[in-house]
Amino acid sequence: MYGSQTETAIAAMSRLAEVFDGGKTLLSASDIAKARGLQPPFVAKILTALSQAGLVTGARGPGGGYTLAKPPEQITLRDVFVLFERENNDRRCFFGGRICGVDPPCVLHEKLVRINEAVDDLISGTTFDAFREQARTTAQTDSPGAPPPGRRRSFRATQPRRHTN
Repeated sequence: MYGSQTETAIAAMSRLAEVFDGGKTLLSASDIAKARGLQPPFVAKILTALSQAGLVTGARGPGGGYTLAKPPEQITLRDVFVLFERENNDRRCFFGGRICGVDPPCVLHEKLVRINEAVDDLISGTTFDAFREQARTTAQTDSPGAPPPGRRRSFRATQPRRHTN
């Protein structure tokens, strides 16, 4: 459904949302990578793309780093998705290479349309403020002296692999 660039962009943007204070706090690509368990060079590449798109702003030099270009409640997940994922207007049918909707629909058609609509609603209706709120809630409930969270795992990494024999 989405690739590693999108996943990394959302991880980076969510970290910037967690610390957003109007642009005063800047985080480096290394800071973000460490907080999210990601590779710094890849995070830097993604931040460059996000900066070119106007979603983050960056400052070079000592004390430099990145911050969100707008308040987190004004940036949706969709804003990030459209940068890294191509729009799939000609959805391919699961039963061969034809384009879905050209021929009579397959048995999965209506269910797949509903799934796609639900995903679109989710990413269009979710702002990065949700991550800031979650960080605030977590900070209030964490016990002092608790060990820091471990390396971030992607959603895909948590899914069981299917073996075909």
